[in-house]
Amino acid sequence: MKRNKLILALSALMLGTQACTDLTEKTYDVIPTNQFGGTADQQAALIGPLYNALGGYWENHFWLNTSTDEQMIPTRGGDWGDGNQWVRLYTHTWDPALDNGRFNGPWTWCYNPISKINIHLATVTDAKTKAELRALRAMFHYQMLDYFGNVIISDNKDDLAPKQSTRKEVFNWIEKELLEAYPDLVETVGGAYYTRFNKYVVDMILAKLYLNAEVYTGTPRWQDAITRCDNIIKSNKFSLAPDFFSTFSVNNQNAPESILSTAFDKTKRTGFFIQMATLHYKQQLEFNIGNSPWNGPCAVTEFFNSFTKDDLRYKMWMVGQRFAADGTKLMDDNIPLVLNPEVPALVLPAGADSRVRGARCAKYEIQKNNPYGDQDNDFVIFRLGDVYLMRGEAYLRLGKTAEALADVNVIRARAGVPTYTAATLTLDELLAERGRELAWEGHRRQDLIRFGQYNKAWRFKPASQAFRNLFPIPNDQLALNKNLKQNPGY
Repeated sequence: MKRNKLILALSALMLGTQACTDLTEKTYDVIPTNQFGGTADQQAALIGPLYNALGGYWENHFWLNTSTDEQMIPTRGGDWGDGNQWVRLYTHTWDPALDNGRFNGPWTWCYNPISKINIHLATVTDAKTKAELRALRAMFHYQMLDYFGNVIISDNKDDLAPKQSTRKEVFNWIEKELLEAYPDLVETVGGAYYTRFNKYVVDMILAKLYLNAEVYTGTPRWQDAITRCDNIIKSNKFSLAPDFFSTFSVNNQNAPESILSTAFDKTKRTGFFIQMATLHYKQQLEFNIGNSPWNGPCAVTEFFNSFTKDDLRYKMWMVGQRFAADGTKLMDDNIPLVLNPEVPALVLPAGADSRVRGARCAKYEIQKNNPYGDQDNDFVIFRLGDVYLMRGEAYLRLGKTAEALADVNVIRARAGVPTYTAATLTLDELLAERGRELAWEGHRRQDLIRFGQYNKAWRFKPASQAFRNLFPIPNDQLALNKNLKQNPGY
């Protein structure tokens, strides 16, 4: 496996006696479970499994991304019908009862590790370890704040029926936790701190909080977002890779742009299967992979069309005639397999023409000759390209156009497309540029809400009501905790 691991190797020694029938063992270097964790190194070693939960970041964001204008899952004959759940998600008509499982998954993904972190924090004494755990716990709360709004602040391992807090209260608590943890976090990047929290990861979470503060609390915090982005950029610990796609390659653990990644391995730490989700069934032969893909998520046509062909990022989309690994043309029902970005309906009839509809995503390198259903790419949660666009947006909203242009044009230049001018860089254009740079990375829903675009109509989706900016509190959780109340509108 690529990722660094902390391994505690304890061996047992036996001392034999003169009597051959005396099989009593004496162990000298095994630490009893109830005595382990007394030193700073031991406490640090115990937090590894708690980071494991970050692996759920990609899958939870991936499926919920179907509620945005960049990703759809058409029903193709009998495929992807699934009780119309993908139609409801895309059209913002999800139902708390019918779609309870879709929202209970993200809820438990966040609160299960929060509960485990609370247990560890009750015994941890090392300041650095405690700071890491508090920051990690705050990260999961931040996800809940963004998804559900009025949620639980869980900071006590003994509270079995915690109370619900307002979105503003949760925002203030997350900010306090991160600011208090910050001084004790390291500035080390990579190595033993690859996939772990350091000061720059916390700067990124705070920057996200402040960038969306007006949505979360009603009060904008643009300058605070700039300050946190400055900390990351001016540290010179990160750099934009000249090759945009290298950040998403199969072996991307050394990507200089990555601020926080979560590690995946096709056999040991599984869970990254984007190729299975998006590829056409027959593209198994194109990449010589061991399983037939599912022919599911694809790009919304207008989103695909927002990329010009001279944009280097255009190459993230697979369209046109597909070929097998040996160079022969792929066919489907004796018809050339030509991926067509035009999706004519959300519910398509059965047949080869329906199966080829929609551009497929190859932003993350498809691992060729892979016999497994999962890939080795690490998923990049936070990266430097986003930081430049975040700071540029905050500058633009504060009327500092020159500073905004400098930041956003760094991204445009790498993409090989014309730079913006004061006349062409508008908020609408900046949202479009964020879409092109960060497509399918899990930021689009949050961006659309911040720009006031999430409830607008787009292809096959009518305008939706503002209460849809929050997902419903899962029915399972309402039944478990009587202190919880459903979000308005549901």
